[in-house]
Amino acid sequence: MPVTEPELDVKVAGKAPVAEGVVLLRLVRPDGGPLPVWTPGAHVDLLLGPGLVRQYSLCGDPGDPSVFQVAVLREPGGRGGSAYVHDRLAEGDTIRVRGPRNRFGLAESPRYLFVAGGIGITPILPMVEEAARRGCDWRLVYGGRTRTSMAFADRLVRQHPGRVELCPQDETGLLDLDALLGVPRADTLVYCCGPEPLLAAAQERCASWPKGALRVERFVPAARNGAGTAEGTADGAFEVELALTGTTLTVPEGRSILEVVEEAGVAVLSSCREGTCGTCETAVLGGVPDHRDDLLTEEEREAGDVMFICVSRARSDRLVLEL
Repeated sequence: MPVTEPELDVKVAGKAPVAEGVVLLRLVRPDGGPLPVWTPGAHVDLLLGPGLVRQYSLCGDPGDPSVFQVAVLREPGGRGGSAYVHDRLAEGDTIRVRGPRNRFGLAESPRYLFVAGGIGITPILPMVEEAARRGCDWRLVYGGRTRTSMAFADRLVRQHPGRVELCPQDETGLLDLDALLGVPRADTLVYCCGPEPLLAAAQERCASWPKGALRVERFVPAARNGAGTAEGTADGAFEVELALTGTTLTVPEGRSILEVVEEAGVAVLSSCREGTCGTCETAVLGGVPDHRDDLLTEEEREAGDVMFICVSRARSDRLVLEL
């Protein structure tokens, strides 16, 4: 069946700066009831207005169902979401939230290396707390432009002495990924979130690590070959059969499956339309997807039983989707 997710109104119970250019929102149910359960690495959609839906990582305590916490960086070159949160959203306002969803979950491992850059600390923060709760061996290396721009930095150092290394770029330079990731370790999972250059460099350094050792989460799509597509993929037209409605549609070159399905009157949850949030996840019943998202693991891509229809296309002439 198509993916469905909880959607509810929340009240802004608190809004406060936690670093230079970063505000922390505390979101609660107006009736005081519990919020949906979530796990470290999860994010939610904030429905800020018509056409203004943005994803933010949950950075509070998964064990506290009374509140969602998200930290929002002001991005001058962004698409309007962060400006709305910083300039217009006020304590006491009510907004709608969808989710949570998690494709960056904390897998079991005896040892973790967490690497965060800037606002990429937000999904990492509850992972650190969970690793500490489990009694695992772990280390966090956290970089940022300046010490004052690094949200939660003082708290992390104070609560976890000896396990957190702060690396403000104006003091220490760029993160030394060669030292961090130069020697593969079979007993370690690496979780990395931050700006795209950091993620690309981490992927390059971890090429010789065991398969699946590196887990990354992107806030924007990865750079693609050519005009926005992955190397070796095709952009031509193909057919999609919607198994639940019995409809067959043609997806032409230059249009997404999501656009064509919506135009046909089929309601599908979606948000980022960039292959980074996971909202439009759809089961594949037949055909071979051409995955162009930044979410699926290599094993999930090879299985070919789900896809994200906002960006992915088809390697076969026809796809059968559970829609």
